[in-house]
This record gives sequence, C-alpha cells and structure tokens, in this order.
Amino acid sequence: MSTFDLIVGIHSIAEAIICRPNSVRKIIATQDGLKEFRKKTRLDKELKQFDVKTVGPHEVQKMAEQFYKELEMTFQRVPSQIFMVVDPVETYDLAWLYEEIDKSDRYKILCLDQVTDVHNAAAIMRTAAFYGVNCVVTGAKGHFGTGPSFARIASGAIEHVDIVICSSLPKAITKLIEKGVSVIGFSEHASEGGEGVDTSGHVALVLGAEDVGMSNAVSRVVEHRVAIKPLGNIKSLNVSVAAAIAMERWLK
Repeated sequence: MSTFDLIVGIHSIAEAIICRPNSVRKIIATQDGLKEFRKKTRLDKELKQFDVKTVGPHEVQKMAEQFYKELEMTFQRVPSQIFMVVDPVETYDLAWLYEEIDKSDRYKILCLDQVTDVHNAAAIMRTAAFYGVNCVVTGAKGHFGTGPSFARIASGAIEHVDIVICSSLPKAITKLIEKGVSVIGFSEHASEGGEGVDTSGHVALVLGAEDVGMSNAVSRVVEHRVAIKPLGNIKSLNVSVAAAIAMERWLK
C-alpha cells in the first residue's frame, strides 16, 4: 500500500483541507493555479498553514508525473495547475462497521460488488455524499481504488463517506441482515419492484459490476432483489445512474 495519495481537482483539494488538514503534506501549484483556487474556495487563510510550493506550468506537470510514477499510475495532466500530496484516506473493517451500526438508529450503506471502474465508483461516491450515506462497503478483490482520478471525479466526497473493505462481501451482507439491516440488491432481472420494503431503519443498497450486475454469490444472500423498471426501450442503466435512482428512492 502506498504511503501517500494525490488529490487533484479544486473542490477535492478544498474538502481535504477542511476535513482532514493534518493529513496534508504538500500543495504544489502555479501562481495562476493558486489564484484560481483562492477565488473558487475562499480558503486563503487556511492555505497559509500548509507547505505550498509555487512552480511554473511545465514544472507542475513534471512534478505530478513523478508522483504518479511512484504510485505506479498512468500519468494524466493535472487540471487547474494545482495538486496535493496527502496521507492515504483511512479505510475500515467490518468490526468497525458493526460497531457503528449498533451506535446508530439509522445507518445508510452502499455495497459495491466488483464495481472496479474508477469513474463509476467516484460518481457513486459523490452521489452517496449528497444523500448522506454513511459508508461504502467493497470487497478487497475488485476494489476500485482511490487515486487522483477518483479524487477529482468524487469532488471531495471521499472526505464524507467512509470506506469499508472486507474479504467476503456475501458474508458481510449476511451479517448485516442478522443485525437488522434491510438489504436491497438491484438487478434488471428481478421481479420485485421494491414496494413495501422497510427502509426506516438501517438499510444497505447493493449494486453490481458494470457489465454483469451482482455476482451469484451476492445475489443469493441479499434480502430483496429489486429491479428499477424501465419506461422506454433501453432495459439497463449505467451503475452510477442506477445507484443515484436507488438512493433517491430508498434512502430518503
């Protein structure tokens, strides 16, 4: 596991500054990048507590490229001429999750079953933060990862939604049901429409991989298998769109 992460994207950098300032190691930017950041975030006073290195437009990209290389990631040009080096975001285990559920009257969970596409996972995370989801649970195998692209697309959501990583998602879901969590899995092949499912207490929504949906192992253990019924000729949705519809309907 890497000893640092990169955050790109003005809003993602701002959320990290606000939510976990002690994790910030360094901010590297051009003069124009800093000017735009200050204009859009109004965090000028907060910036003064950090190690901010000002470089030219070419150098900011070369420095970012070196950090990408250390992370063993394919380099992509840094937007807005600013990026941040931070401690990796903390992730949690199932024991932590079960304790959090026990302390809450209503705990909202998203379970992602092998959703590996960074763009989809980050879009889901951003929507999850919008709907007040407490945590996202994912298996260690098929985890989407949290690199610079994820941070940019999630637009700071990673600072507000906890990530729980487990060795077996089916076992985790089974335990959630035992703890009184209403678990709803989404499949275009399901016959249930989800009407009457009690979501007034703890609730977990389960979404599957982009191409094949929930795995058989996960599908067998979910409490309710629900389809989002199409009104037109296209029968399936992108997983991030399906997640947004599911959160709007079952988490409000």
